[in-house]
Amino acid sequence: MFLVGLTGGIATGKSTVSKVFKQNGIPVIDTDAIARLVVEPGKPAWHKIKAAFGDGVFHADSGELNREALGKLIFDSLEKRTILNEITHPEIHRVVYKEVIKCFFLGHNFVVLDLPLLFETGIMLSYIHKIITVTCEEDIQLTRLMDRNHLSEADAKKRIKLQMPLEQKCGQSHFVIENSGTLQDTEEQTLKILGVLQDSNQHWKIRGVIFATAAILFSSIAWILNYKYKFLSSSN
Repeated sequence: MFLVGLTGGIATGKSTVSKVFKQNGIPVIDTDAIARLVVEPGKPAWHKIKAAFGDGVFHADSGELNREALGKLIFDSLEKRTILNEITHPEIHRVVYKEVIKCFFLGHNFVVLDLPLLFETGIMLSYIHKIITVTCEEDIQLTRLMDRNHLSEADAKKRIKLQMPLEQKCGQSHFVIENSGTLQDTEEQTLKILGVLQDSNQHWKIRGVIFATAAILFSSIAWILNYKYKFLSSSN
């Protein structure tokens, strides 16, 4: 099984592409969804965020994280964003690894990792076989973000600038999906990429390496145990 990284800019349309993969039976591990999961009330990351940022970033009635309040706090401070990332990223990646292992044993040829900050963090890059970047025109991205998150133009631009420029992401990707047009156009681009990925035999190579490594490991253990048994028998 190999890993496909799905990334892009904020509000460029990654969820639309993810949906196409899911509809075609491809597992998608959504790190945004996992990020919401690991900060649920009572979770380790929830306690750490409370200790670092105080009660003001939580809803008083439910104790759930107030994402709007936290967003306003961290987007104006690199130091606070770094603190938040150091709290949440290890928890997120721990869940991602578990989900990847699960997909491997379920026999999937490949799995898509929805990683908005794939290039920015660089943490998962060495594990990714192919990278897909979803892009769109700047004015469309800005409008989508303002409408989706109810942001002013200034705040929306600030959040976009915090991420790596789309041109750089596209330049480092194996596939690029232009999502400035119609939904049908985006779906067609995604299906073409899906066809290429399904034709790949990379998953056999990776499984072969894993099984060969496991065979060597078990053989070594068996040899050691056998040697130890013979040694003890001869001593007696």
